[in-house]
Order: sequence, then C-alpha cells, then structure tokens
Amino acid sequence: MIAGASGTISNLLLIEDNPGDARLVQEALREFTHPVQLHHVKDAMTARQFLQQDGPYRNAPKPRLILLDLNMPRKDGREMLREIRNDPSSASIPVIVLTTSGAEHDVDLCYAAGANCYLRKPVDVTEFIDLMKMIESFWLGLALTPTP
Repeated sequence: MIAGASGTISNLLLIEDNPGDARLVQEALREFTHPVQLHHVKDAMTARQFLQQDGPYRNAPKPRLILLDLNMPRKDGREMLREIRNDPSSASIPVIVLTTSGAEHDVDLCYAAGANCYLRKPVDVTEFIDLMKMIESFWLGLALTPTP
C-alpha cells in the first residue's frame, strides 16, 4: 500500500511483463497523494485469474483502474482488453493502455476494443513519473469511476 491522503485505498492492477517498467510504476506511486494498493501481474493469463478471482487470486480485490501493456508473451494486451470488456464483472473498470507503441493501428484497435485512454510510456524517468502523477490526478482525483 502507498500512504497518501485520507480516504479509501484505490486498488490498481498493473498488467506488465517488463520488470523495469513495473518498477517505474512502483516508484511513481510513492509520490501519489491518494492511497493506492498496486497489484502487479506479468501476463494476460494471470490478469484474467486476478480479475475473475480464480486460483491464487481468490481474494483479489476488484481494481478501480487497470494499467495495461500491449506487448506481452502468450496473449497480448489487445486480446486482454477485449476479454476485460466482454466480461460483465470487469467491463466497467477503466483501462489505461500504457505502452511503448505509438502505432496508429494500435491506438485505433485499443479504442475500438474499449480502452478509456491510450498513453505512450516516456523513456525519461522523470517524464514517466510525471505521466503517472497525471494519471493519479485525473483517474483517482477528478474522474468518477464505478465503485469496485
């Protein structure tokens, strides 16, 4: 859990196979003012288990927000996004695609599949942390989201 302003803890699900990028997200969360619990899974198959509270994730909380990488092993983020939107238990969870791809085709596919936001990962650490702070400000501060 990340300490922050008073209030309920927001559970964030990070679906990311790159350990370096996952570490950057964790570092950025330390600067959040909202209390956040990060749940990190490394692939879409494990993410599905988490979201369906299956197997080792039987007691997993419903996330308030999902950060989804596109390029992952076994099943990519595009397929995972479609699964999230087709499952009534996760369809209303906001999904931010956070990826290195800026390809117009990927952007179009993700929005068509129901992404709430598509962001390119900055390569600069400071810019990455600033981007995460903007995500916090909007998605955990301003946006009204469904109750988990």
